[in-house]
Amino acid sequence: MKFTIVILIGLSSFLPLAGSAQSPPSQNSADIYLQIRKLNVLGSALYIAAHPDDENTSLLTWFSKERLFRTGYLSLTRGDGGQNLIGDEQGTELGMIRTQELMAARRMDGAEQFFSRAFDFGFSKSTEEALAIWNKEKILSDVVWVIRKFQPDIIITRFPEDKRAGHGQHSASSTLAREAFHAAADPLRFPEQFNYGVKPWQAKRIIWNNYNFGYTKTDSVGEIRINVGSFNPLLGKGYGEIAAGSRSQHKSQGNGSSAFRGSQFEFFSHVDGSKALHLPDEDIDRSWKRIGAEKMGGMIDQLIKNYSLEAPELSISPLVALYKAISLLPDGYWPAQKKREIRNIILACSGLWLEAFTDRPMAVQGDSLPVNLSINNRHGQAISIQSVSILGLDTMLNTDLQQNINLNFSRMLAVPDSIPVSEPYWLEQPMSPGSFEVNDQALIGAPEAPARLRVLFSLDINGERFLVEKPVMYKYTDPVKGELYQPIAVVPPVNISTEPEMILAKKNETASKTVVVTVSANRNLKAYSAVITFVSAGQRFTKSDSLNLSKGESKRYFFPVKSEIGKNIEQDSIRTSIVLNDGKNNAAYDLNMRVIRYDHIPDIYYFKKDLVRLTNTHLKIAGRKIGYIEGAGDKMPDALIRMGYEVTILREKDISLDKLSRFDAVITGIRAYNIHPYLSEKNEVLKAYIKNGGNLVVQYNTAMQAAASRSSIGPYPFTISRNRVTDEHAPVKFLLPAHPVFNYPNKIAM
Repeated sequence: MKFTIVILIGLSSFLPLAGSAQSPPSQNSADIYLQIRKLNVLGSALYIAAHPDDENTSLLTWFSKERLFRTGYLSLTRGDGGQNLIGDEQGTELGMIRTQELMAARRMDGAEQFFSRAFDFGFSKSTEEALAIWNKEKILSDVVWVIRKFQPDIIITRFPEDKRAGHGQHSASSTLAREAFHAAADPLRFPEQFNYGVKPWQAKRIIWNNYNFGYTKTDSVGEIRINVGSFNPLLGKGYGEIAAGSRSQHKSQGNGSSAFRGSQFEFFSHVDGSKALHLPDEDIDRSWKRIGAEKMGGMIDQLIKNYSLEAPELSISPLVALYKAISLLPDGYWPAQKKREIRNIILACSGLWLEAFTDRPMAVQGDSLPVNLSINNRHGQAISIQSVSILGLDTMLNTDLQQNINLNFSRMLAVPDSIPVSEPYWLEQPMSPGSFEVNDQALIGAPEAPARLRVLFSLDINGERFLVEKPVMYKYTDPVKGELYQPIAVVPPVNISTEPEMILAKKNETASKTVVVTVSANRNLKAYSAVITFVSAGQRFTKSDSLNLSKGESKRYFFPVKSEIGKNIEQDSIRTSIVLNDGKNNAAYDLNMRVIRYDHIPDIYYFKKDLVRLTNTHLKIAGRKIGYIEGAGDKMPDALIRMGYEVTILREKDISLDKLSRFDAVITGIRAYNIHPYLSEKNEVLKAYIKNGGNLVVQYNTAMQAAASRSSIGPYPFTISRNRVTDEHAPVKFLLPAHPVFNYPNKIAM
C-alpha cells in the first residue's frame, strides 16, 4: 500500500522546544491546556524586518502566548553579512548558522520563522541601494508570497522607512512590507503565485513597532501603547523572561540577554490600513464567527472547561470529535490551520511516542541504511498503528498498541543514487549578486527544506485516521551529554577535496607548488576505476587509477603546479573532479562535504566544489615576525603565513613589553577590541611597544560592545562611529599618495 498524501504534524508553538542537537522535548499538561485555548483564537500577526536579531522577541512572545495568535517573523535575510563571534564562518556559512539560531529562538517564543531570498551583503546607507542590489521586484514577490500563505491580520514592521532606521536594509524591509501590504491583495500582482494554492490577501492594518536602539533616535511613543511584560502562571515565566531566552539564541552575534521581569511597554504607529486606537489587534474578529462556525467555539469552550491537568488523555475523544466537525466545514485557511493544531494536541494528550532513527550520521547515495522505529502508547488510549512507509518501502502492521509497551522494529533501506544530497535549498543554485536563486516556489519563505529521509506513520486514534511524518534522525549517546539526536545527512559516495585553499605565487620566483587532491570514500568502493581531472590556467591534467577503498578510507593524488602555468594570469581557480566507473556506468563527482558544529544548533551539512585559488603577484615582505591578537571570525593569520611571515598568536598573558619587543609588528584582528575586554587595559603596553619602535596595526572595530568604545586605540584621539563607506563603485582618492604606507614594501594602487 502506497501513501501519496503526506501531512506533517508540526511542533507546538507553546513549548520551548530543544534543538535537534539535544534530547526530544516533552509536553506537560499546562502546555497542552494553552494549546487547547489557542484553538478558540482565529488571529494572526506577521512581524517583518531585515536580519536575524532585528525581531522584537518580547512582542512575538506576547502575541503567541498571551493573545494566542498564530505569529510569524519574516527576516528578509539570513544574516550572511555580519561578524561571527563564535567561530570563523563568514558569508553563506554564517547565514546557515543564523538560520538555525532563528529557528531555535522561535521554538522558545512560539512564533514561526520565514525568510526571503535576499542576501545580507553588508551595511547599506540607503533604501534605494538595498533594493537595487536585492532586485526589488524579486524580494517584493517573496514578501507577498509569505503574506498570501500566512494570511496575517496584522503586519508589524520593526523600522521606519527613513534614515532613522539606521541602515538601508532596515528601511528597505519596511518599504517592502508596506508595498506588499497592498500588492498581496492585488490579483494583478505576481499572479503566477496563484498556481501554487494561494489567493489575494488583504491584512487589516500595517503598523510600525517604534523603538530606540540608542544610536538612532526615534519616537518612544506612538498611537498605541501596550504592556507585553505580563506573567504567565501556566508557563511559570513572564513574557520578558521567555523573550530573553529567545534572544539569547543569537549566539553568533553575542546577543545573550538578561531576563526582564515586570511591565514592559511597546509602542506602535499607524502605517496603513484600518487604524487602531488601543490594541494592535483591535477590531479583528478572533472567534469562529469570522468563518461562520460558532458551533466550533462552543465545542472548544466545553473542552477547556472539562480539561484535566492530571489526565489530559481524557480530552482525546472530544478532540477527535472536534476534528471531525471541522473537517465538515468548507475548505479554507482557518479550518486547515486548526486541524493541524488539533492533531498536535491529540498526539500530546495521548503521550504517543513515535521515532525513526539510525546509528549512522550519514545516509550515502547507493548504500544501505539501517532504520529503527520505536512506538509506545504511553497512556494506553485506543490507538492502532496501521502502517509505516519510507522511500516507498511500506510495512503493514494493523496492530493495536498496548499501554506503555514498546513496539520496536528495524528496516534496511536502500538509499537511491538519485536522492539529492543534504544541501541548504537556497544554496543549490548559483547566487545572483544580491539574492539567492530558488526554483521551487513552495520552498520560498521556508527556513529550511524538509528532511530528505522521512517516515510516514498511519495511525487510527478513536476511529479517525491520522498521518504523522517524522524525519529519520541520527541518535547516539554522548558520555557527558547523554542521549542526543542530530539530523541525518544524505551524502554522495565520494568526497573530493583539495589543499591548499590558495596558492600565492610570486612572479619573481620560479618555485613549483603542489596541489593535493584527496578522494574519500563514504561507502565501500571496490573494483572501481577512477579518472581524476585537474584543470589549471586553462590546461587539463588527468590521472587514471583503480580504487579499492573501504568506507572511511581515502587516497591522495599530487599535482604539481609550475609557476609558468599561470605566469600570464593574475588570478585563476584550480578545479578538480572524479569520474567513477563500476564496470557498467560512469558517475562524476566534484563535491566536498563540510560540516558546521556548535552545541546550540543542529549539525549543518553542506557541499562545496573545492577550488584552489591561484594568485600571481609581485609581492614583497618587510620584516618577518608578527604577533597576532585574534579577532572575531579571523582568518588573517593564514593569509600572513602564505605571504611568508612567521605568525605567533598572542593571548592576554603575552601582552607585555618584554614579549612584544621580539616582533617586527603586532596586529589586532577584526573586532579584537570588541571581543577582548582586556585590550582596554593593555593599551598602554601597546603604546609603549610603538614608542620603542614597534609597528602596531589595528583592524576594524565597531562602537558596540567592550573595549573599543572606551579605549584610546590609536596614536591620536578619535571615536568610532557607525558611519561607513558602502558604495563599492565610489572613486578612491589618496590624500597623501607618496606616504610610505601606500608604497612600502608593496605599492597600493587605486
